[in-house]
Amino acid sequence: MLLLIRLIWESFAFALQALRANMLRTILSLLGVTVGIFAIISIYTMVDSLERNIRKDLAFIGQNTLYIQKFPWIFEPNYPWWRYFRRPSNTVAEFKYLEKQCEHAQAVVLLTLIGGLTVKYESNSVKEVYLGGVSYDYDKLTDLEIAQGRYFNREEVDAGRAVALIGHNVAQNLFQVESPIGKTIKIKGRQFTVIGVLKKEGENIFGEPSKDIRIVIPYPAFSRMYLIGRKGLEPTIALKGYDYDPDLLQLENEVRGLMRTKRGLKPTEEDNFALNRSETLSQNISSVFQTISLAGGIIGLFSILVGGFGIANIMFVSVKERTNIIGIQKSLGAKNYFILLQFLFEAVFLSLFGGVIGIFLVFLLTIFPQDFFSMTLTIENVLRGLLIASFVGVVSGVVPAYVAARLDPVEAIRAK
Repeated sequence: MLLLIRLIWESFAFALQALRANMLRTILSLLGVTVGIFAIISIYTMVDSLERNIRKDLAFIGQNTLYIQKFPWIFEPNYPWWRYFRRPSNTVAEFKYLEKQCEHAQAVVLLTLIGGLTVKYESNSVKEVYLGGVSYDYDKLTDLEIAQGRYFNREEVDAGRAVALIGHNVAQNLFQVESPIGKTIKIKGRQFTVIGVLKKEGENIFGEPSKDIRIVIPYPAFSRMYLIGRKGLEPTIALKGYDYDPDLLQLENEVRGLMRTKRGLKPTEEDNFALNRSETLSQNISSVFQTISLAGGIIGLFSILVGGFGIANIMFVSVKERTNIIGIQKSLGAKNYFILLQFLFEAVFLSLFGGVIGIFLVFLLTIFPQDFFSMTLTIENVLRGLLIASFVGVVSGVVPAYVAARLDPVEAIRAK
């Protein structure tokens, strides 16, 4: 143990000495490692951050969720597109049937959405607001955080009470500093009482209307204002699966059977509805980002390769300059492995210097404000960068260290 500590300390001291004695040469040699680590870790950081933000923006579709719609999210090849338009729309009766009969869903939700509305409160108004009609279990389907007030209760939804949840921007523009809770707003001339304000969400990179500009009301109240099922207002039925069914295979089979029964389809007839999974998008996103990460890693590998040659160059020069010292150490009883580990540790320390600088540059990149998405340097990526730098140090230093360890002590002492 004491020998290991001594080896590490001496190697660290020699590495610092190399930095001080040949500052310019060492910095230029370490530049490759610094650039390589910066390239690899910045790419991983950007990819991880982008994926995290995309998944956050995909929260509106929910997790472990199945959607019944006219159109599939991925069109089938060689399937006539016009046949999708001939499919019937979902109905409230089908929603109630599934809500009653479906055993593998912890929540069955009806969703409707219309945009371009103007909402008023006294003399204030907000334009281009989206209005959604939802069933009671909507909060189980999506990440719905209430900043003020409360969510609907069962009686309010079943009876279609004139109550509403409003988005952050709607509340801010209508009420300014005044509390919206309990106030009455007008939507298409109808009065609704505000019972809750949704937490600020921000922009969605998929173009999905943000909850900040939405108003959510019970679907029976929505159906009194709009005829659900008419063109442009086709409701979606969403089902939340249980954890014991992660692939939603049980839920999908059950829903397909129930929907075919409800619509009276014969065994020989094809489905006239699409079952879309939220996992389909997540899996596609994961595969895309894995490819991007692999490509970024290959690009950074070339910089790391240059950095490795730089470290090897430093170590060969160090062996040449310290040949006499190596001979003295061997004449005093130093073993070959001691000399080898000494230079190997020195190469690792030098490479780590370059790696730490590269990681620090990535950190500086993350603290600048980003308009598109926020970047975060994770501990996982920091450790990844340090491990890569250490590996480069070992690979670059093993040959010079082996050469140093194999020197003849007599000839080494005579070297000048």
